[in-house]
Amino acid sequence: MKVLVIGGGGREHALVWRLKESSRVDRVVCAPGNGGILAEAECVAAEAGDVGGLVALAERLGPDLTVVGPELPLVRGIADEFSKRNWRIVGPTKRAAQIEGSKIFAKEFLRRHNIPTAELYGCYDSPGDAYSALCAVDWPVVIKADGLCAGKGVFVGPNPDKATAFIERVMEKNELGPGGRRVLLEEALEGEELTFIVVTDGERYAPLVPTRDHKRVFDGNQGPNTGGMGAFSSDDLLPPGLRQIIISNIVEPTLRGFAAEGIRYQGFLYIGLMLTLSGPKVLEFNCRLGDPEAQAIAARMDFDLAEILNDLAAGQLVPAKLRWKPGASVCVVLASGGYPGNFKSGKRIEGLTGAGQINGVKILHAGTKRQNDSLLTSGGRVLGVTASGPTLEAAVGAAYETVGKIHFEGMHFRKDIGTGAGRRIAVGD
Repeated sequence: MKVLVIGGGGREHALVWRLKESSRVDRVVCAPGNGGILAEAECVAAEAGDVGGLVALAERLGPDLTVVGPELPLVRGIADEFSKRNWRIVGPTKRAAQIEGSKIFAKEFLRRHNIPTAELYGCYDSPGDAYSALCAVDWPVVIKADGLCAGKGVFVGPNPDKATAFIERVMEKNELGPGGRRVLLEEALEGEELTFIVVTDGERYAPLVPTRDHKRVFDGNQGPNTGGMGAFSSDDLLPPGLRQIIISNIVEPTLRGFAAEGIRYQGFLYIGLMLTLSGPKVLEFNCRLGDPEAQAIAARMDFDLAEILNDLAAGQLVPAKLRWKPGASVCVVLASGGYPGNFKSGKRIEGLTGAGQINGVKILHAGTKRQNDSLLTSGGRVLGVTASGPTLEAAVGAAYETVGKIHFEGMHFRKDIGTGAGRRIAVGD
């Protein structure tokens, strides 16, 4: 098989890593890829949001299977274009991808199908209406921009002044672009977050191992939200009874809801949950694998990913084929100085050769580029040091031992990934 992977971050490096291991795969092409992926697969220039350009690329390459990493091409309809041409692709249609592309669509979907979620105060098209609505909410309040905002569209407003300032930035100053034209207000949930991802061919589904993301930039869940500073996976995260509740009350009603609305959802379905005292509730949906959750999940795979995804794209998923390594895994993100705000790129990365020799560790690249014989930073999240082990403590130890060998100017990371973050108010991405 020839496989095309669309995207260029840590999630895509994780996909390339596992796809390359398949005896069924003899060629992997990544568009656009990054400096680390380049060492394992062919990389070709591409814009992830340019559906027409990606269709032309696929016409030229003729892949047997295409796997889409990021949400933008899915929300813009790449799966529809590939399906028109009878090309196998892993990812939902444009209509189905609204579950991530519009938080208002997702919220209304949850309410239509009686799926547990935070209470909705209202959806607003004008800043004036949104400001007025703040008079009748409980504090803190969660404010969500409706569209895609690169992880910056959600804010927990602790008081009216800060909530008003966020609405002004999003709706009047247009700081988040078209994704901020509409907002919704909802209650803030308290508890522990859990990421529950399933793969589905539209009829059958299979859960992936559970993960927990660490979104805040600083230790102890302090500072602004990021795309994710690390994630871990352990079977201890999800007792069997709670797993069944999530499947019965959230996963299966969601898939039935798609079917009832004439939506055949195919691909990865990310369900961000809050484990509240009254049970698990949905914070958000994503129409793709999470990042850095994908890295932690890939580290525990004990199956042929290419076989599973090819079956899925053909509408023939066999859930029993998904097997998992026991124990745990962790991914620690190394970020550029200033991230998630302004940061400088082009910093030389040192120590990767020695770091790559620690047993059970895989260094997955997110924002890197090659320049002659050097590897340079090229993004906010630069590397995902990913480790697996018989216990969470062993995986965490191996990851941080590796982190200690790597250096680039301004490098920063959280030191508490995999420790469990305790109870907190959280809202997803």
